[in-house]
Amino acid sequence: MGKRWLRERRKDAYYKKAKELNYRSRAAFKLLQIHERFNVVRTGDAVLDLGANPGGWSQVTAELSGPEGVAIAVDLKPIEPIPGVVFIRGDARTDEVADEVRDVLAEKGKSHLDVIVSDMSPNISGNYDMDQARSVELCEAVLETAEKLLRPGGRIVMKVFEGDMFAGLVERVKGQFANVRRHAPKASRPSSSEIYIVAKGYRPQRR
Repeated sequence: MGKRWLRERRKDAYYKKAKELNYRSRAAFKLLQIHERFNVVRTGDAVLDLGANPGGWSQVTAELSGPEGVAIAVDLKPIEPIPGVVFIRGDARTDEVADEVRDVLAEKGKSHLDVIVSDMSPNISGNYDMDQARSVELCEAVLETAEKLLRPGGRIVMKVFEGDMFAGLVERVKGQFANVRRHAPKASRPSSSEIYIVAKGYRPQRR
Protein backbone atom coordinates (compact mmCIF):
# COMPACT_ATOMS: atom_id res chain seq x y z
CA MET A 1 0.00 0.00 0.00
CA GLY A 2 1.48 3.35 -1.05
CA LYS A 3 1.23 6.11 -3.62
CA ARG A 4 0.24 3.67 -6.37
CA TRP A 5 -2.59 2.27 -4.21
CA LEU A 6 -3.83 5.79 -3.48
CA ARG A 7 -3.80 6.70 -7.18
CA GLU A 8 -5.77 3.56 -8.07
CA ARG A 9 -8.28 4.21 -5.31
CA ARG A 10 -8.94 7.73 -6.56
CA LYS A 11 -9.73 6.29 -10.00
CA ASP A 12 -12.07 3.67 -8.50
CA ALA A 13 -15.65 4.42 -9.58
CA TYR A 14 -17.15 2.93 -6.42
CA TYR A 15 -14.77 4.91 -4.21
CA LYS A 16 -15.87 8.12 -5.96
CA LYS A 17 -19.53 7.16 -5.73
CA ALA A 18 -19.19 6.37 -2.01
CA LYS A 19 -17.77 9.85 -1.45
CA GLU A 20 -20.62 11.42 -3.41
CA LEU A 21 -23.32 9.53 -1.49
CA ASN A 22 -21.62 9.88 1.90
CA TYR A 23 -21.04 6.16 2.41
CA ARG A 24 -18.12 5.42 4.68
CA SER A 25 -16.63 2.84 2.33
CA ARG A 26 -16.95 1.59 -1.23
CA ALA A 27 -17.93 -1.77 0.33
CA ALA A 28 -21.43 -0.34 0.84
CA PHE A 29 -22.10 -1.05 -2.83
CA LYS A 30 -21.26 -4.73 -2.37
CA LEU A 31 -24.10 -5.12 0.11
CA LEU A 32 -26.44 -3.01 -2.02
CA GLN A 33 -25.71 -5.23 -5.02
CA ILE A 34 -26.13 -8.41 -2.97
CA HIS A 35 -29.44 -7.10 -1.66
CA GLU A 36 -30.61 -6.17 -5.16
CA ARG A 37 -29.95 -9.75 -6.26
CA PHE A 38 -31.19 -11.64 -3.18
CA ASN A 39 -33.49 -9.26 -1.24
CA VAL A 40 -31.57 -9.84 1.97
CA VAL A 41 -32.69 -6.97 4.23
CA ARG A 42 -36.38 -6.12 4.37
CA THR A 43 -38.30 -3.21 5.86
CA GLY A 44 -38.67 -3.68 9.60
CA ASP A 45 -35.88 -6.25 9.91
CA ALA A 46 -33.54 -6.47 12.88
CA VAL A 47 -30.05 -6.62 11.38
CA LEU A 48 -26.63 -7.19 12.94
CA ASP A 49 -23.47 -6.06 11.13
CA LEU A 50 -20.43 -7.93 12.45
CA GLY A 51 -16.99 -6.36 12.13
CA ALA A 52 -18.77 -3.19 11.13
CA ASN A 53 -15.90 -0.66 11.11
CA PRO A 54 -15.86 1.84 9.36
CA GLY A 55 -19.62 1.51 8.97
CA GLY A 56 -20.48 1.36 5.27
CA TRP A 57 -22.50 -1.82 5.60
CA SER A 58 -24.22 -0.52 8.75
CA GLN A 59 -25.35 2.56 6.82
CA VAL A 60 -26.91 0.29 4.21
CA THR A 61 -28.64 -1.95 6.76
CA ALA A 62 -30.17 1.10 8.46
CA GLU A 63 -31.43 2.41 5.11
CA LEU A 64 -32.89 -0.93 4.03
CA SER A 65 -34.52 -1.88 7.34
CA GLY A 66 -35.95 1.62 7.76
CA PRO A 67 -37.26 3.37 10.88
CA GLU A 68 -39.36 0.32 11.81
CA GLY A 69 -36.28 -1.91 11.80
CA VAL A 70 -33.28 -2.27 14.07
CA ALA A 71 -29.70 -1.83 12.82
CA ILE A 72 -26.95 -2.97 15.21
CA ALA A 73 -23.22 -2.76 14.55
CA VAL A 74 -20.55 -4.70 16.45
CA ASP A 75 -16.80 -4.24 16.20
CA LEU A 76 -13.73 -4.47 18.38
CA LYS A 77 -12.78 -0.98 17.21
CA PRO A 78 -14.79 2.18 17.87
CA ILE A 79 -16.98 3.62 15.12
CA GLU A 80 -18.12 7.19 14.64
CA PRO A 81 -21.88 7.37 15.33
CA ILE A 82 -24.18 6.47 12.44
CA PRO A 83 -27.78 7.76 12.36
CA GLY A 84 -30.19 4.91 13.01
CA VAL A 85 -27.49 2.43 14.07
CA VAL A 86 -26.81 1.14 17.59
CA PHE A 87 -23.12 0.42 18.07
CA ILE A 88 -21.76 -2.18 20.50
CA ARG A 89 -18.02 -2.42 21.00
CA GLY A 90 -16.76 -5.95 21.56
CA ASP A 91 -16.70 -9.51 20.20
CA ALA A 92 -20.12 -10.88 19.26
CA ARG A 93 -18.99 -14.39 20.18
CA THR A 94 -18.91 -13.42 23.85
CA ASP A 95 -21.97 -13.84 26.03
CA GLU A 96 -21.64 -10.23 27.18
CA VAL A 97 -22.00 -8.77 23.69
CA ALA A 98 -24.74 -11.25 22.77
CA ASP A 99 -26.65 -10.09 25.85
CA GLU A 100 -26.19 -6.46 24.81
CA VAL A 101 -27.63 -7.29 21.39
CA ARG A 102 -30.61 -8.99 23.05
CA ASP A 103 -31.16 -5.90 25.22
CA VAL A 104 -31.24 -3.64 22.15
CA LEU A 105 -33.68 -5.99 20.41
CA ALA A 106 -35.92 -6.09 23.46
CA GLU A 107 -36.00 -2.29 23.66
CA LYS A 108 -37.22 -2.26 20.05
CA GLY A 109 -39.81 -4.98 20.65
CA LYS A 110 -37.85 -7.69 18.87
CA SER A 111 -36.97 -11.14 20.18
CA HIS A 112 -34.38 -12.24 17.59
CA LEU A 113 -32.37 -10.99 14.65
CA ASP A 114 -33.74 -11.39 11.14
CA VAL A 115 -30.40 -10.92 9.36
CA ILE A 116 -26.68 -11.09 10.15
CA VAL A 117 -24.20 -9.55 7.69
CA SER A 118 -20.42 -9.66 7.77
CA ASP A 119 -17.80 -8.10 5.53
CA MET A 120 -15.03 -9.09 7.94
CA SER A 121 -11.55 -9.84 6.62
CA PRO A 122 -8.53 -11.16 8.48
CA ASN A 123 -5.38 -9.11 8.78
CA ILE A 124 -3.58 -10.06 5.59
CA SER A 125 -0.35 -11.95 6.29
CA GLY A 126 0.75 -12.57 2.71
CA ASN A 127 0.40 -16.33 3.22
CA TYR A 128 -2.75 -17.07 1.25
CA ASP A 129 -3.52 -20.44 2.84
CA MET A 130 -3.28 -18.86 6.28
CA ASP A 131 -5.38 -15.87 5.26
CA GLN A 132 -8.04 -18.12 3.75
CA ALA A 133 -8.16 -20.24 6.90
CA ARG A 134 -8.60 -17.12 9.01
CA SER A 135 -11.40 -15.87 6.78
CA VAL A 136 -13.16 -19.21 7.29
CA GLU A 137 -12.73 -18.79 11.06
CA LEU A 138 -14.47 -15.41 10.82
CA CYS A 139 -17.36 -17.05 8.98
CA GLU A 140 -17.55 -19.68 11.70
CA ALA A 141 -17.88 -16.79 14.18
CA VAL A 142 -20.87 -15.56 12.15
CA LEU A 143 -22.45 -19.00 12.39
CA GLU A 144 -21.82 -19.09 16.15
CA THR A 145 -23.56 -15.75 16.47
CA ALA A 146 -26.48 -17.04 14.38
CA GLU A 147 -26.91 -19.94 16.80
CA LYS A 148 -27.37 -17.44 19.63
CA LEU A 149 -29.33 -14.66 18.02
CA LEU A 150 -30.84 -15.45 14.60
CA ARG A 151 -34.50 -16.37 14.30
CA PRO A 152 -35.65 -19.52 12.48
CA GLY A 153 -35.96 -18.62 8.80
CA GLY A 154 -33.39 -15.83 9.15
CA ARG A 155 -30.69 -14.83 6.67
CA ILE A 156 -26.94 -14.27 6.63
CA VAL A 157 -24.44 -12.68 4.26
CA MET A 158 -20.75 -13.25 4.93
CA LYS A 159 -17.47 -12.81 3.10
CA VAL A 160 -14.87 -15.53 2.73
CA PHE A 161 -11.74 -16.04 0.63
CA GLU A 162 -11.92 -18.88 -1.86
CA GLY A 163 -9.57 -21.80 -1.30
CA ASP A 164 -9.33 -25.39 -0.11
CA MET A 165 -11.56 -24.81 2.91
CA PHE A 166 -14.34 -23.08 1.01
CA ALA A 167 -16.29 -26.20 0.03
CA GLY A 168 -16.33 -27.47 3.60
CA LEU A 169 -17.65 -24.15 4.86
CA VAL A 170 -20.44 -24.14 2.28
CA GLU A 171 -21.47 -27.65 3.32
CA ARG A 172 -21.65 -26.54 6.94
CA VAL A 173 -23.84 -23.59 5.98
CA LYS A 174 -26.09 -25.89 3.94
CA GLY A 175 -26.61 -27.94 7.06
CA GLN A 176 -28.08 -24.90 8.80
CA PHE A 177 -29.86 -22.99 6.02
CA ALA A 178 -32.45 -24.06 3.48
CA ASN A 179 -31.03 -22.00 0.62
CA VAL A 180 -27.33 -21.22 0.13
CA ARG A 181 -25.82 -19.26 -2.73
CA ARG A 182 -22.38 -17.89 -3.51
CA HIS A 183 -22.06 -14.51 -5.15
CA ALA A 184 -19.38 -12.09 -6.33
CA PRO A 185 -20.85 -8.57 -6.55
CA LYS A 186 -19.59 -6.26 -9.27
CA ALA A 187 -18.23 -3.88 -6.64
CA SER A 188 -15.63 -6.47 -5.60
CA ARG A 189 -12.27 -5.61 -7.06
CA PRO A 190 -11.32 -7.82 -10.05
CA SER A 191 -8.11 -8.88 -8.32
CA SER A 192 -9.92 -9.99 -5.15
CA SER A 193 -10.46 -13.65 -4.22
CA GLU A 194 -13.37 -12.76 -1.95
CA ILE A 195 -16.74 -14.41 -2.39
CA TYR A 196 -19.95 -13.90 -0.46
CA ILE A 197 -22.12 -16.65 0.97
CA VAL A 198 -25.79 -15.67 0.99
CA ALA A 199 -27.93 -18.04 3.03
CA LYS A 200 -31.67 -17.97 3.75
CA GLY A 201 -34.05 -20.08 5.79
CA TYR A 202 -32.10 -20.61 9.00
CA ARG A 203 -32.77 -23.97 10.64
CA PRO A 204 -31.54 -24.03 14.26
CA GLN A 205 -29.75 -27.24 15.11
CA ARG A 206 -31.19 -29.33 17.90
CA ARG A 207 -28.77 -30.04 20.71
